[in-house]
Amino acid sequence: MKTPGKEQFPPAGVDLSQPSVARVYDYFLGGDANWEIDRQFADKLLEQFPIMRLIARSNRLFLHRLVRHLTKLGIRQFVDLGSGVPTMGHAHEVADQVAPGEVRVAYVDHDPVAVAHSRSLLRQYGDEDRHTAIHADLRDPAGLWEKIAATGVIDLDRPVGLLMIAVLHIRQLPTPDSPAADDLGPRVVDTYRGLLARGSYLGISHVTGEGVPDGTAEMLARIKAMYDSVGSPVLWRTKQEIQDLFGDFRMIEPGLVWTPQWHPEEATVTDETPQLDQANQSIALAGAAVKE
Repeated sequence: MKTPGKEQFPPAGVDLSQPSVARVYDYFLGGDANWEIDRQFADKLLEQFPIMRLIARSNRLFLHRLVRHLTKLGIRQFVDLGSGVPTMGHAHEVADQVAPGEVRVAYVDHDPVAVAHSRSLLRQYGDEDRHTAIHADLRDPAGLWEKIAATGVIDLDRPVGLLMIAVLHIRQLPTPDSPAADDLGPRVVDTYRGLLARGSYLGISHVTGEGVPDGTAEMLARIKAMYDSVGSPVLWRTKQEIQDLFGDFRMIEPGLVWTPQWHPEEATVTDETPQLDQANQSIALAGAAVKE
């Protein structure tokens, strides 16, 4: 998706007193849907950990390969939860490389800036019959599912590729209607698994502190402290905890691996390859599973 020059907003009600995880990620990927507060925070991270940009790109390219692979497996609908801002290729662009004009995509984010940019670009370069952007809260699966159904773009009674890419390590704090729990991630993902039709796929990438290169644990602790300090708390799960998010869905090959290791053959000449010396420098595990 092309990105025009920075538009003259944020939308009404957007808080620019604190950096946004979505907009910081956009900045790492070279996008322009970010503000000075986001760039200042991102630059502090990059000053200490220049590898953050390569980590972000490695994760984004996993999304590309995942969408290509699932489209080849016959998936023609995707729901991208925590889709972020339109940077470095959105899911429908990648899917159209495999099945032009056939794939429907619903982008969902809680950040009004991400949703506003997505809607603006979809109006210019998308197809309103096949693409939609929804402002909704990941922590409310039933309400979010209702909003998706109301668009008429996605048929939720048919198989869907549900994408939860680099979103579950952002701590899902309670909503006013939810129990007082510190991390709602596993319970929320369990609910989404139940909502999916048979034949659907769940794709996840998630930061972990387990199995990373020597010295990386200290880096992850400092990154966590920085995000926590600006009101965007994060958490790093173990490999087993990430595996458990797939529940009883059947993992597809190659299982849960570092992001660069997941179906590298699905990369195309248009993909920019991150220059990571070791796969575990990506600090994120990735996988996909099918509901049988």
